[in-house]
Amino acid sequence: MRFFKHKENIITINQGDRIFHPGYGIGVVKSIRKRSFFGENEAKFVKLYFERDNLTWLVRANDMPDTIRTPMSAMEARKIISHLKSWQGKFSEQWKVRATANQAAFDDGDPFGYAEVVKGLTVMQEQSTLSATDRKHLNLGIKFLCEELANALGKTQDRVRQLIDKATSSQPSVA
Repeated sequence: MRFFKHKENIITINQGDRIFHPGYGIGVVKSIRKRSFFGENEAKFVKLYFERDNLTWLVRANDMPDTIRTPMSAMEARKIISHLKSWQGKFSEQWKVRATANQAAFDDGDPFGYAEVVKGLTVMQEQSTLSATDRKHLNLGIKFLCEELANALGKTQDRVRQLIDKATSSQPSVA
């Protein structure tokens, strides 16, 4: 079950709200105001700040639904962790096909897609050495999941990384 359909939903944001962008992670709405520049007269712009990259971004309010979504809730985060544990999908043996599919998952911004990339590449890594592109995608997926799950669950990214490692491990847990 997938519940993040950010490109189909229009979200309402206010100053101080937290948002998620597939490329920049968790951000904060710093301000919303009308401005006249870039050939626009009194267009509404939103100023966003993304801590991970120390990035401030000014974007037209009309462009927001295509680029951002609300961050996941704690309930949704627990579903992602459960999905990490249970997902049994397979990746293409052809590295180009696999790399294109993984990049599409990141570009889409769906954390279920991130989870599947992380789980699939972790399983592949346990069986053989990953290519440079696969390692890059695995690290990126872990980074995206850690940031958003930590935000949703109120945990540190290190603690969330432990949860991800446990969920993706094919080794049985020792009590």
